[in-house]
Amino acid sequence: MSSAVQEAPVVQRMEPAEPRQSVRTLRYLTLALTALILLGVGWTAATLTTGRTPDGQSAEAGFARDMSRHHAQAVEMAMIAYDKGQDPAIRQMGYDMALTQQAQIGHMQRWLQEWELLPTGSRPAMEWMPDGVRVGQDGLMPGMATRDEITQLHESTAGEVDRLFIRLMINHHLGGVHMADGLLEVSDRPEVVRMAQAMKQAQQKEINELRKLQVSDG
Repeated sequence: MSSAVQEAPVVQRMEPAEPRQSVRTLRYLTLALTALILLGVGWTAATLTTGRTPDGQSAEAGFARDMSRHHAQAVEMAMIAYDKGQDPAIRQMGYDMALTQQAQIGHMQRWLQEWELLPTGSRPAMEWMPDGVRVGQDGLMPGMATRDEITQLHESTAGEVDRLFIRLMINHHLGGVHMADGLLEVSDRPEVVRMAQAMKQAQQKEINELRKLQVSDG
């Protein structure tokens, strides 16, 4: 009896060329699937962590809640950049940002579930920050874009998308780094500290890359 051996398909990374609808749909599905896989990893890490369990008034809970909302806006802007940007580097960066930050949202939401806390709390946003940062009447946390700016990004095309995305995301990441620093000042919860450190490192690197693109764009 003969048997056929099937070679495993080689998965290649798709470069951000002009996406057709099918390619764009595939990438959206990839984002969702990867986020679910990493969410499960986050749940395992949270389950295995020992020590005190953060309560609803803790810096860890505040960080998870606020950074999830902060990240959600970054994901929205990043997907616009991927879908409508002109520069391939901007589009690839948008895709990578969306993938990473959506996965991190999954981690943080799973922490809250593991800690038996609701996704939102009674404390005002940013109250957990050690330097007393407060949000304004618009409810925006440090670095977040206004709804008018998000609308403008949605309505922009080609090179204008690139320029606006760079400006908005640099500010957004600076705010994210500030929030990560705030958590690192007050928390000793291992998985939360590791996440904040990873966020800070990745976002600072992306700030540097965005600034280089900003300069080259003139």
